Amino acid sequence: MTDTATQSDTQPLDDARAWTEQLQTALEAGDVAAALEQFADDCFWRDLISMTWNLHTAEGKDAVGAMLREVGQGAWPRSIEVTGADEADGVTTLDFTFENDTFNGKGIARLRDGRCWTFLTSAQELKDHPEPKGRRRIFGAEHGVNVSKDNWLDRRKARVASFGKDEQPYVLVVGGGQGGIGLGARLKRLGVNALVVDRYPRPGDQWRSRYHSLCLHDPVWYDHLPYLPFPDDWPVFSPKDKIADWLESYVKIMELDYWSSTEAKSAQFDEESGTWEVRVDRDGEEIVLRPTHLVMATGMSGLPNQPEIPGQERFKGDVHHSSKHPGGGPYRGKKAVVIGSNNSAHDICADLWENGADVTMLQRSTTHIVRSDSLMEHVLGPLYSEDAVESGVDHETADLIFASIPYQVLNEFQKPAFDAIREQDKEFYDRLEKAGFMLDFGAEDSGLFLKYLRRGSGYYIDIGASDLIASGDIKLVAPAEVKELTEDAVVLTDGTELPADLVVLATGYGSMNGWAAQLIDQDTADRVGKVWGLGSDTPKDPGPWEGELRNMWKPTQVSNLWFHGGNLHQSRHYSKYLAMQLKARQEGMDTPVYALAESHHTG
Repeated sequence: MTDTATQSDTQPLDDARAWTEQLQTALEAGDVAAALEQFADDCFWRDLISMTWNLHTAEGKDAVGAMLREVGQGAWPRSIEVTGADEADGVTTLDFTFENDTFNGKGIARLRDGRCWTFLTSAQELKDHPEPKGRRRIFGAEHGVNVSKDNWLDRRKARVASFGKDEQPYVLVVGGGQGGIGLGARLKRLGVNALVVDRYPRPGDQWRSRYHSLCLHDPVWYDHLPYLPFPDDWPVFSPKDKIADWLESYVKIMELDYWSSTEAKSAQFDEESGTWEVRVDRDGEEIVLRPTHLVMATGMSGLPNQPEIPGQERFKGDVHHSSKHPGGGPYRGKKAVVIGSNNSAHDICADLWENGADVTMLQRSTTHIVRSDSLMEHVLGPLYSEDAVESGVDHETADLIFASIPYQVLNEFQKPAFDAIREQDKEFYDRLEKAGFMLDFGAEDSGLFLKYLRRGSGYYIDIGASDLIASGDIKLVAPAEVKELTEDAVVLTDGTELPADLVVLATGYGSMNGWAAQLIDQDTADRVGKVWGLGSDTPKDPGPWEGELRNMWKPTQVSNLWFHGGNLHQSRHYSKYLAMQLKARQEGMDTPVYALAESHHTG
C-alpha cells in the first residue's frame, strides 16, 4: 500500500479526532462560544435524554447554545472517544462514545467543511443504575441450609397476584402488544416495578384476531424485540400468527408482570399523592391500581375513525371498520366495497379477492405506493438486511444511525432513494395510473417514511395488491366519495350505485390522545394535545414545527402520563429512553426536562 493510499484511508478518522479534540477542549473549559465555533450555522444537535431528559433537537447554532447554557456543564458530553469514521460525498461521519454526570452514551456526528452539521447524543446507560447484565447478572440460585421453601415459580406467581392488594406498580403500562411488552422488558431489566395489562386473553391475541392473511410488511431485521432477536432462520416477512406466538413466548421468557384479560376502565390522577387511581376489570374482578406513572402503549394510533354513513342503519349487509375485519372467508361469492386505499385497505381487498369475493376499492385521495422489494433495496437494505448484518451493522447500530438524522433534513436523505424507486418502477406506476389509481410520493416527493412520521397514513407497501388493481381483479373507483347506503348498495356522490353485501371502513385512526380521553377525560387529552406528527404543515400534519414526534416516548404536559408505540423498530429503540426516564424517577433522581413541548391541537 502506498503512503498516499494509507493517508487517504486514515484521513476521515484523523479529521474526526481533530474536530472532537477541539470540541472537547471547549466543553471542558465551559466555553460555549468556543464550542459553537465547531458547528455550522445550519447545524442540528439531537439529544435522546442524555442532556435534556427529553427527546429534543436544537436547530441552528443559537438553539444549540441556548440548550448548552440551560442544561449546565454537568450534562455536557465529556470523555468523547471516536470509535469509527468514514467519508462520502464530502461528509465525514463519525461514531463516538461519551459520558456526563448521569449517563454513559453513544453518538454520531456528520462534518462538512470541518464543521459539524448533525450531532446526536444518546443515553445508553444510567451510570448509577446499569442493567444487571454480563458480570452484573443475578446469581439466581439459593445455596445453603436456610433456603426458602418457595421456589422461583412460587415467587413469580405471588408477585403477579400481589398487585392491587399487597403492593402497587410504580408504572402501569396499558396495552400488551409488541410496544407494551417491549417496554415492559426494558423496565423489568432496570428493576422498575411495572405491570403490563391487556384486554385480550393471551399475549399476541391482537395479532391472532386480525384478518387471516395478515403479515408484517417490514423485514425481520427491522422488527426485533429488545434483548431477544428473532432466530436467524426467521421469515423475512412474519405471518401474524407466528408473530403472535413469539409475543406470547416473549412475555414468558422475559418474565414480565403481565395481566391478560384485563381492561382498564377509568383513571384519574391524585395531585396530593402524586399517583394515578386506575380501575381495571381483570377477568370479571374490579381491581384498583395506584401507579405513579401511567403509560399508554396502544401503538401509534388512537381510536378507529368510523364515519357514520347516512342510511347505514338500513343496510342489510355487514359494515365494520378494518380493525374488526375477520378475514375474507365468510364473503366468498359476495360483493364487497372497501372504503380507503392505504395499507389496511389494500390488504383487505387482496384477502377478500383471494377468498372469492367481488371487491371494489373506493379511493378518496392520493396514496403513496412503494413495492416491498424496492423499499428493501433502496431504503431499508443499507441498514436493515442480511447484507447490513454481514457488514457489521446490526439492528441496534442501525437504530442509532437512523436516529442520528434530524427530522428537519430527513427528506434530503430519503428523496434520492425514492427518486431511484420511481425511475426503476416506472412501468409498475404507469400500470397503476392507467387503471385510474391516484398516486403521490409524499410532500417534496420524500416518500414513505416522512408520510408515516408526519401523518401515519397515506401509503401502502405493495406485497401484491397493486398488481390486482392494475389488472382489474380488484375494481377501483377513484376519486370516490360515499353519499349513503341503501339496503343493498353503496351510493356515491356522483350517483353511482355499487351493489354490496359488505362494506369495510378502512378509514384509519385518530390520535393516541383519544385513548386518554376515553380512559381519563377529554380535558386531560386536550392538555396533552395531538400525539404523533412533526408539525411539518403538510397534509394531516398541521404546524407549528416541533422537530420531534409529538408527545411520544417523552414527558408530556400532563405529569406522569406517557405515550409509547410506533412500529416495531421505533418501539424497540425508543423504549430504551422511556425506560431510563422512568427508572430515574423511581430512584428519585433529579430529571429537569429541557424544552418540554407545548400542546398543539386537540386531536
